[in-house]
Amino acid sequence: MTSGAPNGSMSQTDVVITGVKRMLSSRRLRPGDRLPIEKDLAAELQVSRGSLREGVRALSTMGILETRQGAGTFVTRLEPSALLSAMEFWVGLQDGERANQVHTVRRALETEAAAAAAICIGKDQLDQAERILERAHSAIHAAPVQHDAAMQCDVEFHRLIAEASANHVLSALIETVSTNTIRGRMWRSIHDNEGLLATHREHLGILEALRRHDVDRARTRMANHLYAVEDYVMAIPEPDLEGQVGDADAVPGDQESMP
Repeated sequence: MTSGAPNGSMSQTDVVITGVKRMLSSRRLRPGDRLPIEKDLAAELQVSRGSLREGVRALSTMGILETRQGAGTFVTRLEPSALLSAMEFWVGLQDGERANQVHTVRRALETEAAAAAAICIGKDQLDQAERILERAHSAIHAAPVQHDAAMQCDVEFHRLIAEASANHVLSALIETVSTNTIRGRMWRSIHDNEGLLATHREHLGILEALRRHDVDRARTRMANHLYAVEDYVMAIPEPDLEGQVGDADAVPGDQESMP
């Protein structure tokens, strides 16, 4: 059975990508499966073996396929976090109005994650969240303030809530869109002590709602918290933010950020 003649408007690489996608969608290929041998797959997709290899390389870059030396090419586990890596790269490049739009998307996702977490979160996760905020309290009230440690606690707290939503796709999307917020949040941590204290109080309020398993309160408190973060970060001039915070990669937990 063949996949049909390639679309004349598509490159040969796109033909390969579309063909493999069709195989995955039809469940002919599943996570962990080995691709058919190169000669057979090239014939089925009606492409040259060179074009097939280019398509396989592209799909490997996307995290969909992986080539194992001496064993062949296999479908990956198709984990959302791996498949969203290209989007995370794109998010990290956004500034100005598009960066503001990323904040808006993040708020929408994290607000629903908090609501879902209020239903699903267990005692161990609640106790872990409390320990994180205790560490944050110590960092904030240290002399001088331990900004990196406070930010790391911030990241861990938001990640825990995303994971407690029990929705792996939602958690992966939050991780992806959060990468572009770290510099502004760090700027606020360094330059606005009142804001740092306010953020901690808001985190405590979110935790209280989660302990009560109060869905509406958790959703509202997370939304209010992220609105406050957005308002502050959006008011920071981009050159000022760049110059005074520096490279976001230097901030602990940046690759897995959230505020």
